[in-house]
Amino acid sequence: MKFVYYNDTGRTVTIHPATFIHGCTSNSQEVISHLEQRTFYLPEGTHPFVKMWDYGSDRGLQILISPTIDDNQDI
Repeated sequence: MKFVYYNDTGRTVTIHPATFIHGCTSNSQEVISHLEQRTFYLPEGTHPFVKMWDYGSDRGLQILISPTIDDNQDI
């Protein structure tokens, strides 16, 4: 699955290292600048779980994208 994140926060966003440990790949692992978009590729059959932390103005924002399998097949 392809997931595109668009940074409209007005701040830079770092990518949590676990994003890549959990199986995502990206066209870049560098900081995501304001008004920049970043494409993440997740393993087939998964969807993104996204979490963002705000460490304040001195350390900025950080994003985690983790591939998740939907176990609830009843829907």
